[in-house]
Amino acid sequence: MGMATASGGAAVHEPVRVLVADDQALLRGSFRVLVDSSPGLRVVGEAATGGEAVDLARSEHPDVVLMDVRMPGMDGIEATRVICGAAETADVRVLILTTFDLDEYVYAALRAGASGFLLKDTPPADLLSAIRVIASGEGLLAPTVTRRLIAEFARRPEPARPLTRVLDGVTEREREVLGLIARGLSNAEIAEHLHLSMATVKTHMGRLLSKLHARDRAQLVIIGYETGLVTPSGGC
Repeated sequence: MGMATASGGAAVHEPVRVLVADDQALLRGSFRVLVDSSPGLRVVGEAATGGEAVDLARSEHPDVVLMDVRMPGMDGIEATRVICGAAETADVRVLILTTFDLDEYVYAALRAGASGFLLKDTPPADLLSAIRVIASGEGLLAPTVTRRLIAEFARRPEPARPLTRVLDGVTEREREVLGLIARGLSNAEIAEHLHLSMATVKTHMGRLLSKLHARDRAQLVIIGYETGLVTPSGGC
């Protein structure tokens, strides 16, 4: 989300650019009306398939993609993987919209690079807030839901899936912070738990993102589980 300079010299925030990807035209239209009617948000495209979402992400460079999981052809998971894995769209954030909060596809989507997820029946105000949160660089919007979802699917890893992330170079304190992030704690909760200042927690967060080549908080949660630092039972 960029800034423009008004004639008087004051910085003016550009609207958050949103791409809506869903195979149901009625839902796409509803999301467009909702987003376009909200100050500071603007829909820049609609996609009915994952392939269209990828193409529009490349051409329109939205800040956030509202991504349905089940779409014909390329599904939302593969589209997320392509968008988040390509250098030209690496700064595009994906917010997964799903029907069930324990949808088996959600964990795969987060692993593919999505920054978070919401239920399709989420209240409109919460959806709009989520778009802004994702655009600002935050991930995984509801810690309590995060803990439940990740714990559920961490019990069912892919067979013989190689460990793709290692914690070499991560300090003991950073491991503590990562473990608490993976358990769904907020920065404020981490600061209280470890008796640290918020500034120190943010510094550790920044170092973890850099050392582990993670896009955002959502990816740190995934890394915490996939490295075995946190177990499904919640222990570190």
